[in-house]
Amino acid sequence: MRDVPTPRPAPAPVRSTHAANGHIFGDGRFLVAYYGTGGTGALGVLGETDPETMHRRLVRAARPFREIGRRRGTEVQLVYELIVTIADRSPGPDGDYSHDVSRRVVRQYVAAARRHGALLLLDLQPGRARFIDVARRWAWALREPHVGLALDPEWRMGRREVPGTVIGSMSAGEVDLVSGWLDDLRRREGLPEKLFVLHQFRTDMVRDLDRVTDRPGLAMVQHVDGFGTPGQKLDTYRTVERAEAFDMGFKLFYDEDVPRMSAAEVRRIKPAVRFVSFQ
Repeated sequence: MRDVPTPRPAPAPVRSTHAANGHIFGDGRFLVAYYGTGGTGALGVLGETDPETMHRRLVRAARPFREIGRRRGTEVQLVYELIVTIADRSPGPDGDYSHDVSRRVVRQYVAAARRHGALLLLDLQPGRARFIDVARRWAWALREPHVGLALDPEWRMGRREVPGTVIGSMSAGEVDLVSGWLDDLRRREGLPEKLFVLHQFRTDMVRDLDRVTDRPGLAMVQHVDGFGTPGQKLDTYRTVERAEAFDMGFKLFYDEDVPRMSAAEVRRIKPAVRFVSFQ
């Protein structure tokens, strides 16, 4: 459910990002992802096929970005963004309007990402649950060094809200609660820097975004997800982006983007995009 972006407030003070020192974005590395959930293409291209076929398709989708990277002397890192908690229109047994996909499915993608040297990003759509409570259920997978976490506030509902009827939101405090927990987990387990992604296409989806805490152990990405024409997408991007505080992400939609922007067009966006995903 999408509509026009809300007006952009004054910019926040400049803060350090992870582009220079974090290994995920080190040396100008660029990330390319497929997005969706396992076993169905209804939520994105990732689940249209089995993990092995999906990986081959992702390699082809990333090829134009690799060619640009080769000319610039930078690498491309592949990412599987797997929705592991899915928002629902009905309350379910827990009354939280979401459900988890099976561990068996997630293990398939954990193993496939490890096999192919990809990163796996666990995407959460919590419904009425708190992000931190949902994230803790996935600690077993997040203990893997190549597994990161993505929060999608569109699907974070209030006590009387139902997914798909309103656009959800979260506070900077809730972002900090989850990022702090993830960074603590990373330190306790002796893990490398983890990818931490915050999806957004309206400024009001994350309240007090400028107060989100920078975590040096996390590669923190603000991923701008608006669809439409290139002009509409860039308007959303420029309204929402906080490149002074985050590395920037951008989504390309196979069906909703008309025409879909090319790799060269994405790489020309300013402030620079470091992570693109296909849905």
